Amino acid sequence: MNEGTVRECNLGGRTASKRVWVNKTIAAIPPSGIRRFFDLVAEMKGVISLGVGEPDFVTPWHIREACFYSLEKGYTMYTSNYGLLELREELASDLYKNYGVSYDPKQELLVTVGVSEALDLAFRAIIEPGDEVIVPEPCYVSYNPCVIMAGGKPVNVTTKAEEGFRVRARDIEPLITSKTKAILLCYPNNPTGGVMTREVALEIAELAQKYDLLIMSDEVYAHLTYEDEHICFSALPGMKERTILFNGFSKAYAMTGWRLGYVAGLSEIIQAMMKIHQFTMLCAPITAQKAAIEALRHGENERRKMCEEYNRRRRLFVKGLNDIGLTCFEPKGAFYAFPSIAITGMSSIEFSEQLLKEEKVAVVPGDAFGSFGEGYVRCSYASSMANLQEALVRMARFVEKHRK
Repeated sequence: MNEGTVRECNLGGRTASKRVWVNKTIAAIPPSGIRRFFDLVAEMKGVISLGVGEPDFVTPWHIREACFYSLEKGYTMYTSNYGLLELREELASDLYKNYGVSYDPKQELLVTVGVSEALDLAFRAIIEPGDEVIVPEPCYVSYNPCVIMAGGKPVNVTTKAEEGFRVRARDIEPLITSKTKAILLCYPNNPTGGVMTREVALEIAELAQKYDLLIMSDEVYAHLTYEDEHICFSALPGMKERTILFNGFSKAYAMTGWRLGYVAGLSEIIQAMMKIHQFTMLCAPITAQKAAIEALRHGENERRKMCEEYNRRRRLFVKGLNDIGLTCFEPKGAFYAFPSIAITGMSSIEFSEQLLKEEKVAVVPGDAFGSFGEGYVRCSYASSMANLQEALVRMARFVEKHRK
């Protein structure tokens, strides 16, 4: 056997070799820091959870009704591996209407089981062993592990609150090597709420063209932008052919449990992703796809109302954090606040554990989103105003007690 595939095992006084079954790359990846806190919260009563990255709204009724109707009509079969053509046509129309970028629904769009699957497919479709992907941090917890599981190497670059947690071309360029394949972006950002400006996006686009790189742009929070207009990366001049665009229905339409996302890009990349999807997932559920068609055709009013409510909560909650001494960058997208906890002198994990234990408020430690997230915690304001107000009261009490 190869070195590392066996380990010594004591069996009643005698030693025997025992095969190690788990892939060593997977074994080395730590579990999600978010899930750990979800598990703790589940065991406690009276907790106000600001940890979950999920809308607190129920999927609008007419979207659910479209699902029920599809079942009544007997839509319980597989779809094309690419997804329902009717849905892909609606997606192409939506992308053109909102951002002016054209995609062929038959060759350049793939419907997936959430954006998470789309990201996994994309990494596996483009990465050769040893390829590097530049990933700004703090970032969504899945990014670095997915690069590693695809055989690549994540190369992290820090973003700063004073720059809007917005990665800059000048910070990326020194990290580019002959092995760099892509730059992964997420704006509006999870966990910080930062958004991309056109000026900065154009600088990064120029960098991608200069070094012949792909841009992987996760824009699942695109419709949750509160002040500035969302920048769709593939709509930038010359960037459609260099961009793999990810989006979905979870956040904008409160459809997290429906597990439906999509990816748009060059046909050769989409076909490669579809091949993996075809042999592993086959297709997204047809009932979810039918509901998504309804969301795109008739869901704009509800989507806007939800966004307006998040904006109202954002203003209240961010002001409250700053008032109690947890300095917080003003998020302009998504539904997260990412306050600094420097005033307490605690680490992110210490702060989160003690806050949960003493005041029963659940937040996520910043280092769950990469080492550059240390010193911060993520708070979701996708919760009721009453919960947010009570959480601020409890957090104020905690900060006063532990202030340095």
